[in-house]
Amino acid sequence: MRSVGTVLALVVLATVVATFARRWRIPAPSLLVLAGLGVALLPGTPQIEISPEIIGLVVLPPLLYASAEEMPWRELRAVWKPVGILAVGLVLASAAAVGAVAVLVTPLSWQMAFVLGAILASTDPVAVTALGRRLALPPKVQVLVQAESLFNDATSLVLVRVAAGIAVASAAASWSAAGGEFLVLAGGGTLIGAAVAAVIALIRRRTEDPVLETVIALVTPYAAYLLAEAAHTSGVTSCVVAGVVLGGRGDRLTNARIRLQLHAVYGTVVFLLESVVFSVIGLALPAQVRALDDGDRAWPLYALAVAATLIAVRMLWLAPLSAVVQRKGGISRMNWRVPVVLTWAGTRGVMPLAAALSIPEIAENGAGLQGRPLVLVLTTSVVVVTLVVQGFTLAPVVRRSGIALEPAHTAREEAEARSRLAHAGLARLEELAELEVVPDVVLDRLRRGLTARLDDARDRLAEQDSDSDSDTAATESADLVYRQLRRDLIAVETVALQRLYDDHAISDTTRRRLQRSLDLEETRLADV
Repeated sequence: MRSVGTVLALVVLATVVATFARRWRIPAPSLLVLAGLGVALLPGTPQIEISPEIIGLVVLPPLLYASAEEMPWRELRAVWKPVGILAVGLVLASAAAVGAVAVLVTPLSWQMAFVLGAILASTDPVAVTALGRRLALPPKVQVLVQAESLFNDATSLVLVRVAAGIAVASAAASWSAAGGEFLVLAGGGTLIGAAVAAVIALIRRRTEDPVLETVIALVTPYAAYLLAEAAHTSGVTSCVVAGVVLGGRGDRLTNARIRLQLHAVYGTVVFLLESVVFSVIGLALPAQVRALDDGDRAWPLYALAVAATLIAVRMLWLAPLSAVVQRKGGISRMNWRVPVVLTWAGTRGVMPLAAALSIPEIAENGAGLQGRPLVLVLTTSVVVVTLVVQGFTLAPVVRRSGIALEPAHTAREEAEARSRLAHAGLARLEELAELEVVPDVVLDRLRRGLTARLDDARDRLAEQDSDSDSDTAATESADLVYRQLRRDLIAVETVALQRLYDDHAISDTTRRRLQRSLDLEETRLADV
């Protein structure tokens, strides 16, 4: 970035565009890329130079960590085998196919074509998470898409390093060394990420200061990333593993007030970083195109060919994999809707751009690395194509596929869960009533509140609306007893909520929504 003013203007632009995208209910990444591209084409717009260090060290860690925190353990355990196949096999197949097509249709040497294939081989977790956030996909499908994008980066990173080494030094590839490097990157990153998560969990269990908790949460992804990079392993893998581990235990590490504060702070950080980074992708393309040689002016056709190759290879890989998974699940008739949705959800984004920018500019012989400008343009343009074309059409594809969860389904699941929680609270209240240690006025107030929640849940299940009012406490003393007992009942409901999730009665999305509702109520009781 050339100046502070440019950065601030970019933040304002990205925030405004992302706000309108949410209001219009269209994919924010797609609109942000188009807005950045439009601004870059205006006369007088300063040229934006993207530093791979800024993307790698400032932008990626919190975005990766936030995506990984949303990953539910239960669904991840159910899909880990297909995720592993996609994270390794599909990345290798995509890199080989893109490299072959690039050799045939572009002026790139085979070495630089291999570099391009390695860069674009993996889907992007930031883009996939941002696009899939508003889609009502079945839990396993959503986790499969998101987990693949999170865990395929180690494979892609090794390929990029091998390909860049071949292009720079013009040496033959040592695939045995590449396999060892993959184990070091992925295994070392996993161990460091798990270790960071364990240390952070110990610290957070002993911390009740909201400010300190917020600082720890913001520092965690950077700690995981930098420690792994310092140990010459994968910072991306380390950050992802730390996020998955801590995200699965977040509700047990802090209280309601801190969870709400962390949710608000991290939501703001992720919103700003995603808004800026997707705008920068659009802003960078015109300047990269101007740096091309005259012989590379057919780059739009090259980009379309590469993007089509990525989609075709993904479909050809996912169709048989989906057939095998469905057959093992006892489904005799092949359902093509799932592989189509999975194919269309495989967008590229921030990480390929960072990988392309990290390619050395000088070859080992001291000359400029031939083909680097074209690789940058093709990478950015393919990212733009996938974000815009697939981003704007992903929701219609999901709707037409018929696999999306209907709003009535999710509403019914939430209403049933609320009913179960109210029953758990009433059962606990009857136990307290038998002990005869709580004033009747407090018991009646709590019983009326829980009964109203139960009636509301029943009405929702019957697709009816209802309103309920709660009485105020007769005295200040009774009010204090009421708040304390209500917090105790919230604890009982929290345990019941976790039990519903562990028994596969509700999805992770419903669990998070209801936990947030309980946290809000507990915080309001503490503030009174």
